[in-house]
Amino acid sequence: MVFAAIMLFFDKNDFFTRMSRDNELKNLEKSKEYYTNEIKKLDDIRDNLGNNPRTIEKYSREKYLMKRDNEDLYIIDEKSAD
Repeated sequence: MVFAAIMLFFDKNDFFTRMSRDNELKNLEKSKEYYTNEIKKLDDIRDNLGNNPRTIEKYSREKYLMKRDNEDLYIIDEKSAD
């Protein structure tokens, strides 16, 4: 009983520390998966930007709100449209 109590509560790798480390590991694995997917998306965008001039124009219009000289640009905020 004494040995079990020492191992469960007083050891440097006790039950509670192990549980918190397992939770931290799960969170880190989720983060890794998320960032791996984001890197993949950005690589696809980068490849398309390097190969296709129409993609460059589309990306600059959508992300940086660029326009041609003879165009007007209207921005509608979707959050305030509710």
